[in-house]
Formats: sequence, structure tokens, C-alpha cells
Amino acid sequence: MMDLPRKALNGFAADLGGTKIAAARIANGEVAERLLAPTDPAAGPEAQITAICGLLNRLGHTKGAPLGVAVAGRVDSAGAWHAVNRTTLSAIRDFPLDQGLTRRLGAATCLNDAAAAALAEGLFGAGSASDSFAYLTVSTGVGGGLVMGNRLLSSANGLAGHIGFVSSRFASGPCGSGRMATVESIAGGRGIAAAAAAAGREGLDARAVFVAASEGEDWANRIVATSASAIAALIGDLTTVLGLDTVAMGGSIGLAPGYIDRIRIALRDEPELFRPCLGLAELGHDAPLIGALAAHLRKETL
Repeated sequence: MMDLPRKALNGFAADLGGTKIAAARIANGEVAERLLAPTDPAAGPEAQITAICGLLNRLGHTKGAPLGVAVAGRVDSAGAWHAVNRTTLSAIRDFPLDQGLTRRLGAATCLNDAAAAALAEGLFGAGSASDSFAYLTVSTGVGGGLVMGNRLLSSANGLAGHIGFVSSRFASGPCGSGRMATVESIAGGRGIAAAAAAAGREGLDARAVFVAASEGEDWANRIVATSASAIAALIGDLTTVLGLDTVAMGGSIGLAPGYIDRIRIALRDEPELFRPCLGLAELGHDAPLIGALAAHLRKETL
């Protein structure tokens, strides 16, 4: 596989998440133009593709132009798209996304959004000097991707990198994946809101809990600290299995002021061998878009 320099990235990309769709024209490795639209979480796959097409057409995409598409959910090696978390994109069931995109837009590469961000960070961002890199995104849920020797770790069923569904000793409740007591169920935004409700603060979202923690509310501090501890333990577990040397945090919670410091404090409970270099993701909202196009162009060079 040829390693492309960032400046060689020219083309288009889209990123379909649970709340918004982003599309971009990328020139010389930078997002030159970007459009956003809200995601309809109940829409079927053809409607989602239509929404992506509408944004890309406005950016000047023509059929067959280089295109990478990142989506929330699981994309298997056959290009089929599956909703993993049953509370997100509930109408997506084993849809041939690769074929649907190709029919409407020409040859395209599709992959999970966190995996795309991980590839971008691993090649061009926080993990560019790493041989064994993990990108963790903590927002509504917990996701990520793993880049080993500049290659994105993948699997035939598309599940590789869905690290939020790993079991956690800090959790006890159900996860949207169908598993019990996962990292996502205690550390992600939905889990934080559920913990707040269990503490008698019904109706508060993760943002409100973080505000309360910043104001010194003990109940909120405990919830945020538990989230950070679950992420720290996950980092230790992933390091045990993969020998990680670098981890980058992303997502609205992962990048929240002070959150990474809480993770670093919790990581002190791990032996030094299980504490990789921890920092913040560097590419921000551009990462899934840049990573999706990089995945496509890398595949084209095979």
C-alpha cells in the first residue's frame, strides 16, 4: 500500500453522523469548502444517500470524482451498512452502501466515521509518529479506531474499532449495542445523562452535567470522574492487547476542558507499562472527511 502525503489528497468526502451530515471538497489535504445538514435519524438508507448527494452536488462533485464516505455504524468488507447502536440510525439494516453510492456517485469508499477519523489522525495528526495508535472519540457514545503501522485495523464484519462496546468494571447498565456494562454505557453522553437521572437529576444532558461539575457539584464530579476512569481503564486494556504507544482523544466530551486531565489522573492507577502517551486529536471536525478520502485514494493505488 502506497503512503500518500497529505497534500496529495484531492477530491470529495462526506461524513454522516447521528445528528448531522457534513460534505467537503478537499484540496491539497485541506478542507477547502464544507456544507452541513441535519441528519434524519429515522430515514432509510436511500434517503440518507440522497441527502449526501445533495450536498456533494452543491460542492461541484461529478460522478466518478474521488470520494470517501464516513458513516455512523458498521460497514463490513462487502460494503454493507449496519446500525450497531440501536438508538442511532434505526432504519439502517444490512444495506449495500458501497453499491448504492457507486450507482449514484461513481466509485466511492465507505467506512465507519470513527475509523476514518482514526486513519486521518494516525497518518497526518496526533498519531503520525506512532507505530501503534488508537483514536478514541467520546461524545454521545464512545467509538474509535486503531492504526497499526500506518494501516487501519479492520475486520470482515466491520466491528473492529468499536471499542466503546468493551466491558467496563465501572458500568452495570445496558448499552445501545445490546451488550451490558460497556464503556459506552457509562462514559458516553447517553450514559452520563442516565447516571444523572439515577442521581435524581432527571432531564439533564451531558453538557449540563459538565457545567455542574465545573461549578463544584459533588454529584456531577463523581459522574464525570467515573466516565474518565472508564476511559482510562479502556486505554489500559487496549494497550495490553495492542501494545499502544499513543492515544488521542476526540469527540465533544473527549475534547471538553479538563476531561483529558481526569483521564491522566485515572491512568496513574495503571502500571507504567500500560500508560501510553495521551494527547488530544489534532484535526478536529476535518478528521473523518480527510480520513475517508485518504482511505479511498489509498485503495485506488493498490
